[in-house]
Amino acid sequence: MSNNITSAPPLPALNRYESEISDFTTDGEKGDVKHLDSTRPDPILEEDETNVGLAAYNESKLQGDITPEQNKRIRKRIDMFLLPLFLITQTLQYLDKTALNYAKVFGMETAMGMSGNQFSLGAAIFYIGYMVSQPGWSYLLGRWHAGRVLGGSAFIWGVLVLVMVWSKNFTHVMVTRFLLGVFEAAVTPGLSLMTGWWYRRDEVPLRQTIWYSAVGWGGMIGSLMAAGIQGCYADFQLSDNPVPRWQLIFYILGAITMAMGLVLYFFLADGPSTAKWLPAKDRPMAVQRVAASGVGVKTTNFNWNHGLQALKDPKNWLLTVAMFGSSVPNGVLTNFSGSIIKGLGFSTLNAALLDCAGRSLQVISLLIAGIVASRFANTRLLMMTIGNLVCVLGTALMSFLPFTPANNWPRLVGFWLVNVQSVGFTIGLVMVSTNIGSYSKRIVTSSCIFVGYCVGNIVGPLTALESEAPRYQTAAYCMLAGYVLKTICHCTLWLYMYRENKRRDRVHGVADPLQAADNGMRGQTENENVHFRYVL
Repeated sequence: MSNNITSAPPLPALNRYESEISDFTTDGEKGDVKHLDSTRPDPILEEDETNVGLAAYNESKLQGDITPEQNKRIRKRIDMFLLPLFLITQTLQYLDKTALNYAKVFGMETAMGMSGNQFSLGAAIFYIGYMVSQPGWSYLLGRWHAGRVLGGSAFIWGVLVLVMVWSKNFTHVMVTRFLLGVFEAAVTPGLSLMTGWWYRRDEVPLRQTIWYSAVGWGGMIGSLMAAGIQGCYADFQLSDNPVPRWQLIFYILGAITMAMGLVLYFFLADGPSTAKWLPAKDRPMAVQRVAASGVGVKTTNFNWNHGLQALKDPKNWLLTVAMFGSSVPNGVLTNFSGSIIKGLGFSTLNAALLDCAGRSLQVISLLIAGIVASRFANTRLLMMTIGNLVCVLGTALMSFLPFTPANNWPRLVGFWLVNVQSVGFTIGLVMVSTNIGSYSKRIVTSSCIFVGYCVGNIVGPLTALESEAPRYQTAAYCMLAGYVLKTICHCTLWLYMYRENKRRDRVHGVADPLQAADNGMRGQTENENVHFRYVL
C-alpha cells in the first residue's frame, strides 16, 4: 500500500490525542505532550479495504475532537454490550472443558471402563485438538465476521458436549475430547485479540481480567453445580438410573452452550466500525479510540513478512515459554482439583465447596491486578510477577509439606494460592493485544503462545501419576518448576521492553502519538513503527 497522504483542513485542537498520550510516551502511560504541534493537520491515510476500520478512522479525523463525555459514553456502551458476551462465552468454554473433572467424581471413569492413566490421556487430547486448530481460528476471526465465526464454533462444541453423554468407551471419549478442543480453540485467543479491537491500551487490562475472571466463576459454578446434583440425588434418594449424575452435567452444559452460540452468531459485532448497537455517528470515534494504541485493529489479508517477524521476536518466545510454564500446573488443576481436595480427607460435597473458595481468590486477584494495571503506569509486569511469586509459594507448600492429616489445611491453602496463576496468564495475553502491532504479527504471536499453552496442558495431566494419587507428588514438583520458569521469563521480558523504550527515545526522540496511531492503522508492526512505545 502506498504511503502517500493528502492533508485535511487543520483541526482546531488535538485534545483527543493529548487525552490518549498515555500509550505513546516513554513510560508507557502518563507523559509530557509539549512536543505536539497544535497547528499540525491530521493526515488522511490512503484507503485500503484490507485494514479494517481505516475508512472510519479517516472519517473520525474530520469530525473533530473526542470529548471526555463522548469517550465515556462510547466506552460504557461497548462495556454494556461486549463484556457480558465475552464473560459468558469464556465461562461456558471453561465449564465445558473441565466438565470431565466433575464427571470423574461422579463415576464417569468407571462407566467408560477407563483405568490407569487413560483419564489423564482423555484430558490431554483436548489440548492436541486445541493446538492444531487455534492458528486457523485466529486467521478466520480476522478474515471473516468474528461474531459468526465464534458463534458457529460455540454451537458445534455445545453439540460435542452432548455427544459425551453417548460415549461408550475410552476411544469415544478420546475422539470427542479431541474435536471439543478443535472447536473451543476459537474462544480464549479470539476474545483476547478482539479485546484489542474495542479498547484503548489503558482500558484493556481491566476488561481482559473481567472477562477472564470467567475461569474463576466457571470453577465456582461447576463446583456448585456438582454439589447441587450430588445433594439432589442424596436428598431424594435417587439412583443413577435412568440418568447417571455424570451424564446430567453434559446435558446441562451442552444445551446452554448451543443457545449461547446462536446469541454470538447474531449479536456479536465484527468490530467498532460495523457495530449496529453503536450509533452511526459514534463508530468513527470508537475506531479512533482504538487507533490511539498504535497497533491498528485487524487486517483481512495475512502479511507473511509480519508473520515471520513474529517468529524472530524475543517477546514472542519469552511469552510462549512463560505460557508453557504456567500451563503445566493448569493442566493438573483443571482436571484433578476435585481429586486433590478429596485426597485431603474431605467429602465430595465439601471438596466442591472448598474448590469454590479457591476460585473466589482467582476472581479477586484478577480484578485487583486489572484495576492496578489500568490505573497506575507500568504496573502490568509487576502484577504478573507478584502473581507468579504467590504461585511459587503455593506450590512449595504442596510440594514440601508432609502429607499428614495435620498438614491438610496448610496444603489446602497452598492449593488455593495457585489460583492466582491467572494474573500472569491474563496480563500475558494483554501484552499481545497492546504491545504487538500488525494483526498478522499478533495472530502468529498468539498462536505460538497458545501452542505453549496446549503443550503445557498436555504435559500437566501426565505428571499426575495414578500411582501417586491423591498426593500427586510428581505433579506438585512440576507445578513449582513451571511457575519458577514463568517468573524468569516475565522478568526478562520486563527488562527487554524497558531497554527498548529507552533505546527508541535515544535514537528517534520523543514519540509522536499522532504518527504512531497512523502507522498502526496502516498495519505497521511495533518494530516498524518508530513512534510506538511499549507499556510495561
